Amino acid sequence: MKLLFGSIATLALFLSCITTANDDKAKEQLKVEFLARINKLRHDGCHCGTFYMPPAPPLVWNDNLAKAAAEHAGDMFTHDYFAHNSKFGKTPMDRAVAAGYSSKGFRRYLLGENIARGNMTIAQVMDGWIKSPEHCQNLMTQEFKEVGVAQFYSYWVQDFGGRVPFSSSEKNLIKSGRIRIISRPVSNN
Repeated sequence: MKLLFGSIATLALFLSCITTANDDKAKEQLKVEFLARINKLRHDGCHCGTFYMPPAPPLVWNDNLAKAAAEHAGDMFTHDYFAHNSKFGKTPMDRAVAAGYSSKGFRRYLLGENIARGNMTIAQVMDGWIKSPEHCQNLMTQEFKEVGVAQFYSYWVQDFGGRVPFSSSEKNLIKSGRIRIISRPVSNN
């Protein structure tokens, strides 16, 4: 009996390692494909509805934004809804901050989010977002510098961030106490 239990435990451990490796490989593939598609679009520029969006600098991957996106995709699946704000009132900003995407040390902080639902390929999800003027504008916003994307079953979330650091002279003024930073919540309206 001990031998059977030990063999089952070893097999379970081995299978969980395979699943983790496969999950990591799938996440890496999702990251690489989304970044390639997003950055090609940003490089080329495009029309978002009737509004032309000129080429924009490439985005870089941010693991904290990907974590926030994964939390939201999983939450939408688990609680059966489709919205930017959770059923419990969490906003994209709340999720990004909770995932470690902080505004501390930055002069300006900007967030955006695209969501999609359906059994689609990455290409189909991107095509849908490009055809929607508001989602397309998120993809092309010049101020966004970072992105994280996640899929949970048929729920897709793409979180964008743009943080602008303080200049050296601003840092010196803050350090000297000649200027103070006053934080205030940003309205979602």
